[in-house]
Amino acid sequence: MSVCTTKKTFDPYAIVKARDLIKLLARSVPFEQAVRILQDDVACDIIKIGTLVRNRERFVKRRQRLIGPKGSTLKALELLTNCYVMVQGNTVSALGPYSGLKEVRKVVMDTMKNIHPIYNIKTLMIKQELAKDPELRSQSWERFLPKFKHKNLTKRKEPKKKSVKKEYTPFPPPQPESKVDQELASGEFFLRESVKRRKKLEEVKVKQAEALTKKQEERNKAFIPPKEKPLLNKANKASSEGKLNLEALKEKVKKAKTKKLGAPPVNLALDCSAASSTDKKKKKKHKT
Repeated sequence: MSVCTTKKTFDPYAIVKARDLIKLLARSVPFEQAVRILQDDVACDIIKIGTLVRNRERFVKRRQRLIGPKGSTLKALELLTNCYVMVQGNTVSALGPYSGLKEVRKVVMDTMKNIHPIYNIKTLMIKQELAKDPELRSQSWERFLPKFKHKNLTKRKEPKKKSVKKEYTPFPPPQPESKVDQELASGEFFLRESVKRRKKLEEVKVKQAEALTKKQEERNKAFIPPKEKPLLNKANKASSEGKLNLEALKEKVKKAKTKKLGAPPVNLALDCSAASSTDKKKKKKHKT
């Protein structure tokens, strides 16, 4: 598709408008909306969002968040900015006044940075209401606008053991000495084989002796008696126990007197025996 001017064209900027019209048609914008670009107070903005998010799944979720359920978020954005917004593929094409395009770009970029579009829509609604009041036009609107705090819910836990990096040195570490070098330094290299064997046997015997002493110490631990608590003197203990027993016995006797536990109390038993003896005497008199 090519664009060219004719003798009838009076506006030289019309060729730029025609270029934008072709761009909008290529981005699947309907012709009825795309033709509005030829008006003087209407401009267009094609926002590239494909490269803003690396992960494809995350990109699709955020793009869907911009559209909203059944296109409600996009419709609210269009009403507040007086722009036509079309989300298609890796681009967002907007068409409308210059002030509205600025707001649309801000909302789209924030959504791709994981800031929900509802926050920006709320601020736009408040701004629209404030613009109606002529007294507030010369004042700052910061006190009326909401301040949303960024909350990072998934904080990365720091490791307990932090590895400290050593300073970079271009020189490699020194090579460890070989056995031959160690023997040369100590003088063992020049000894006879019989002397070398004897030295090795002595070292082995020393190691065995150390291991034996360690094992014996571990075995003897089982035979060491535990520390006992200090006992009280028998005389003090007996006196304290005696006092406690006397008081307890007195209390038991008092309770036994007051309560009827199986056998009748002593006083009642005496009364009963006396009453039974008088009854027997009376019966004998009657018989006589």
